[in-house]
Amino acid sequence: MVTSARPSAGATVLERWEPVIGIEVHSQLKTASKMFCGCSTAYDGAAPNSHTCPVCLGLPGALPVINRRAVELVLATGAAIDAQTPEHTRWDRKNYFYPDLPKGYQISQYDLPLAAAGTMTVDTSDGPFTIRITRAHLEEDTAKLVHAPGPGGERISLVDFNRSGVPLMEIVTEPDVRTAEQARRYAEELQLLLRTIGASDADMERGQMRVEANVSLRRRGTEPFGTRVEVKNMNSFRSVERAITFEIERQAAALDAGEPLVQETRGWSDERGETYRMRVKETSDDYRYFPEPDLPPLRVEPAWLVEIRGALPELPAPRRSRYQEALGLSAYDAAVLVADADAGRLFEATLAADGHLDAKAVANWVTGEYLRIRNAASNDAAVVTADPTQLGTLIRLVGDGSISRANAKEVFEAHVATGDPAEAIVAARGFRQISDAGALGAIVDAVIAANPAAAADVRAGKAQAIGFLVGAVMKQTRGQANAGVVQAALRERLGTGEGG
Repeated sequence: MVTSARPSAGATVLERWEPVIGIEVHSQLKTASKMFCGCSTAYDGAAPNSHTCPVCLGLPGALPVINRRAVELVLATGAAIDAQTPEHTRWDRKNYFYPDLPKGYQISQYDLPLAAAGTMTVDTSDGPFTIRITRAHLEEDTAKLVHAPGPGGERISLVDFNRSGVPLMEIVTEPDVRTAEQARRYAEELQLLLRTIGASDADMERGQMRVEANVSLRRRGTEPFGTRVEVKNMNSFRSVERAITFEIERQAAALDAGEPLVQETRGWSDERGETYRMRVKETSDDYRYFPEPDLPPLRVEPAWLVEIRGALPELPAPRRSRYQEALGLSAYDAAVLVADADAGRLFEATLAADGHLDAKAVANWVTGEYLRIRNAASNDAAVVTADPTQLGTLIRLVGDGSISRANAKEVFEAHVATGDPAEAIVAARGFRQISDAGALGAIVDAVIAANPAAAADVRAGKAQAIGFLVGAVMKQTRGQANAGVVQAALRERLGTGEGG
């Protein structure tokens, strides 16, 4: 991923203490209906409690039915992280009582998840880093609590069950993470992976991807883990890094002062830049897991797994490697193209439209001009499109000297705005370059005659002077002259030669 410099825990803290961090990610799966019923998951903007039925409301006697597509998306995620899938898996009841859980339990998976023992490698400032992924399992999402002022000004809590029962995948790592930067990069790469395989939109701001971190410290050189603290409410990648950095420093200060730490859940306040206590942390025993009696065990046929693996698209890491090794792109360009779906599609389609184009030139136009125009136009990337064939035409016109790069940028912007072909825009605006030295000769002679001081400077070997004269010719030709041809003509007439 392409990211800027990150804050980190103080060096003196990390000299004494080693952070031990595990990451839990909950991601809403991209399905049309909920996990155990037929209610639509397209509830964004819908009236509260309008996408509900007896199953997702937890009414007595309502029975769940497994969403096959949700299972497939978890199996696809498992295949993408090289995880193992058991022949048989089952559903469990995770018991806890909270207003957003109408049944008093959540249908989840405990000791037989759909995917286990996977890995993911991410790039960090210290180089590639591999994180072991313990499990990826399916469960149902809870309802949403809405806190609002009541009729008399008192604070009340309302429950919206539209989200209740939406398929949720939980992905849990081993405690392999050692820095806040590693945690951030892992979350970024996981989001990209989920989007690439179509498992989830994974939009953190919309709650489709929720990152939680279990943070503890231990003395450098020791093996036992310290007291684990879970950090929630991190709604951006920046928040993930800031919250973990703060928690490392908070725990280190407490331990240095001889204060005991307790196992607890803490929230992150982006405004205050600190974590705060939410509740004492539960353990797995508190949830009293037991097999879900209303759902049978699920058998995963080997042929089903083969089909799912075969349908996976090219994954982000191999794609970045291919761009660099086979196409000669920089690590930066490869990361930008893979991270942005629209840019990546335009890049691939432009190369496919004309196999003779230079990949680096195409990447420059896509990561530069296309993303500049798209990002300036709207937050909705779908409204800005470019035809790959027309982009390829424009790149060829610049490459063979038919138009200048400055004019090409104007042509591209006009094409994106109107959809008109590049050649038509070039003709309509008179942008085709004049590359005939004979046709430029009279203009070059006139510019030399009108600027004797600059001409004398060129003859005296002053390098900047030739640029002034080239600019004057370009002005006379409204930017249509080929700058290289102009400069060669000037040097010939002024007797300075190619190296003058």
